[in-house]
This record gives sequence, C-alpha cells and structure tokens, in this order.
Amino acid sequence: MALKRGMYLVVGLCSLLLGLIGIAVPLLPTVPFILLAAFCFARSNQRLHNWLMTHPWFADALQDWDRERAIRKGLKKKAYIATSVSFLVSIAIVPLIWVKVMLACMLTGLLLYLRCIPELDD
Repeated sequence: MALKRGMYLVVGLCSLLLGLIGIAVPLLPTVPFILLAAFCFARSNQRLHNWLMTHPWFADALQDWDRERAIRKGLKKKAYIATSVSFLVSIAIVPLIWVKVMLACMLTGLLLYLRCIPELDD
C-alpha cells in the first residue's frame, strides 16, 4: 500500500509541475495535468490534495469539475482564447509547413474537445 501511495505522490508531483510549466509553454496543456495531480493527491497525500483544491488559481475550476464534471463559461472562453493565441503564435513562428499543419490540426482537436465539455453559468 505504501508503494502505491508513493507512486501516486510522484505522479501527482510530476503532473503538478508539468501543469505549472504548461501555464507558460504553449503546447503543454495545464488543465489535464492539474486534474491528474488532484486525482493522484487524493489517493496519496491529503495535505497536498487540500492545498490544490483550495489554491486560488485552481480551486474554483477543480471544485466545479469534481462536483459537476463541467467548467464555467468564462473559464471556457479563457481556455479558447489562450489555446488559440498560443497555437497561432506557434504556427506563425514555425518555419516548416508540415509542422504548421500539425499544429493547426492539434488546435482544431483541442477546440473541439473544449466544445464538448459541459458548461456552468458564471
């Protein structure tokens, strides 16, 4: 049991780190890593789980997701904007056409995924 909790803790910490890096790095998604960190912390370290669930940056979104499996309209709009801007900047910077096409396909996939997530009123 201790080994399993340790593995959840390591995965949770790595996921949290990747999620925090994803705030600044365009192609690294933040939300899935933060959700994974919350899942892992809930199974390994209650103190870290409580910290993440009450953190000012993530608390509202995590609690909405935990209760409703949905996100607020305003947050969804911000996700659309941040995703689009970061991918469009990446597409503009990259010189290779095949990479531009791949990024455009990834952007389309992410926006379609975001569209499928249920919304809560603000």
